[in-house]
Amino acid sequence: QVQLVESGGGLVQPGASLRLSCAASGSIVSVDIMGWYRQAPGNQRELVATITVGGWTNYADSVKGRFTISRDNAKNTMYLQMNNLEPADTAVYYCKAAVFIRRALKNDYWGQGTQVTVSA
Repeated sequence: QVQLVESGGGLVQPGASLRLSCAASGSIVSVDIMGWYRQAPGNQRELVATITVGGWTNYADSVKGRFTISRDNAKNTMYLQMNNLEPADTAVYYCKAAVFIRRALKNDYWGQGTQVTVSA
C-alpha cells in the first residue's frame, strides 16, 4: 500500500507565504509524475501544478509567478512554495502521485488534503 501525506496548510493573510509538503511512503519502487490540485467549496478539483521526475514543471495560469513546485526524488517528497497568496487561493490542497508499485505496474494515489485559507 502507498500513502501520501500532506502538511503545511493553514490560515494566512493576503500576501503571505506557505509551503506545502507531500511525502509518499509504502510499497514504492519509484514515483513518476507528481502534482498539486485544489478544490474550493462548490468548485471542481483543479490542477495547480505538476512536476516530472526530471523536474519539468507545469502550472495553472492563476498561480504562475507566485507558486513553485519542486521535489526531492531521494525522499519521495514534493513541495509547493506559495507566495503572495490571495483569497482566491483558499481551498483544500491535494497531492497526487503516479507510483510504480512493481516494475511494470503504476497506480495513481491521492493524499488526504490540507486546508489553505487566505483571509484578512
